[in-house]
Amino acid sequence: MNDTPKNAPKNAPNNQYQMRDPRSLYPKPPFDTPMQPEPGLTSEMTPRPDHGESSYKGLGRMQGRRALITGGDSGIGRAVAIAFAREGAHVVINYLPAEQSDADSLLKDLHAEGLKIDAVAGDLRDEAFCKSLVDEAAGLMGGIDVLVNNAGKQVTQASIQDLTTEQFDATYKTNVYAMFWLSKAALPRMKPGATIINVTSIQGYDPSPNLLDYASSKFAILGFTKALAGQVAKDGIRVNAVAPGPFWTPLQPSQGQPAEKLHNFGKQTPLGRPGQPAEIAPTFVFLATQESGYMTGETIGVTGGNPIH
Repeated sequence: MNDTPKNAPKNAPNNQYQMRDPRSLYPKPPFDTPMQPEPGLTSEMTPRPDHGESSYKGLGRMQGRRALITGGDSGIGRAVAIAFAREGAHVVINYLPAEQSDADSLLKDLHAEGLKIDAVAGDLRDEAFCKSLVDEAAGLMGGIDVLVNNAGKQVTQASIQDLTTEQFDATYKTNVYAMFWLSKAALPRMKPGATIINVTSIQGYDPSPNLLDYASSKFAILGFTKALAGQVAKDGIRVNAVAPGPFWTPLQPSQGQPAEKLHNFGKQTPLGRPGQPAEIAPTFVFLATQESGYMTGETIGVTGGNPIH
């Protein structure tokens, strides 16, 4: 790894292996970040999320692997892209055109380190695009060994009466249909040892009333993960999921949370703060490598102390 990126968050840890108090490792609420239109940008958040820019040190655990990550421009996906690339993988991220500035900054930073990363813009709600994304990613990398279905849509609504069919449809197409389309397209290209990692949520276990469409889509991801894992185990392909709790990403200020809840976001966890993307990326590295070789159909919770069950 070369020099730390210039846009790394201020006061971020510089080594993920140092022992530190998790309660005070990152900023605690209250927060005063501005609300944003969807899909939200990392650069507009205060404090700026930490994706491991200064802390993640690769150990070569993914040397030669080829990974497609959706929603890889910001948030959890950005942290996973940094970790995978520094572990030696060739990475392709997908992002929405409105997120171009976040995608550009990630590519600039990782290319400056001599790492392999490409980006493909497009809307995952379109089945034809999902198929073409897999084709393009496989062409850029020479195949696909890891698929991370991370992109998500979350818009708060206080009542079912406020939840439109258009929003419900967009949430399910982004969170569930795209996972189906991408997995279906990627599996024929995958060899034994390949992995699919889906992103569910603590909302899939303990849903918030204001996230009816989002929470129910995360329940669907849990069932999809278990069923698909059972189908493809005979092919030597593993399928697992990660269930984040409250994480400090652009999803939250871009209508993912009501303004009054955003102010104290993460305060309700036993650790008293939201997670930072850098804190969950190593879980994806674990699931993408042989370190988790005897795991399939499982979900790992990273929730700040609120267990999934």
